[in-house]
Amino acid sequence: MKLVFATNNLNKLKEVQALLPKHIAILSLKDINCFEDIPETQPTIEGNAIQKAEYIKNKYGYNCFADDTGLETEALNGAPGVYSARFAGPQKNDQDNMVKLLNNLSNNTNRNAQFKTVIALSLNNKTQTFTGICKGKITLEKQGNKGFGYDPIFKPDGYKNTFAEMDLATKNQISHRGKAINLLVDFLSTLK
Repeated sequence: MKLVFATNNLNKLKEVQALLPKHIAILSLKDINCFEDIPETQPTIEGNAIQKAEYIKNKYGYNCFADDTGLETEALNGAPGVYSARFAGPQKNDQDNMVKLLNNLSNNTNRNAQFKTVIALSLNNKTQTFTGICKGKITLEKQGNKGFGYDPIFKPDGYKNTFAEMDLATKNQISHRGKAINLLVDFLSTLK
């Protein structure tokens, strides 16, 4: 079985391939000659993941999966959520996004937040989703220099370190993306 992973992130591609059963081969967008920006115009994380997976299936004819992730804060009614990557503007700058979020929470004692990843699988004309959530708190300032996105200001519940202070293996065991990928892998492992 061949599946397209609708991402341009080659590290993410290798990571997922290593988790999948041997009978499932992963193709990148480059492998199918897709060099365009895939639309992400839905109002929800789930909607964007489904839109990306179905776009590839409908335009290129390949079974496909895609992911979308957002950081949701209680005090800001779920923001930045679906707009996490472009929270501080269209330039999609991680540092700008963190500064804006920390400023928006500066006078707020409620630091509860969660990362949410949804993976949409479009397989044999059916689409289903797999959701991973990691609950935690937004720190008062940036801590650590590993990871990406909001990792330096997100401390998962039950841990003393932010994602940006953890090694990748530890982060993958508890992260939102790791949980969603494991659900996808479990499902794909049942297929022959």
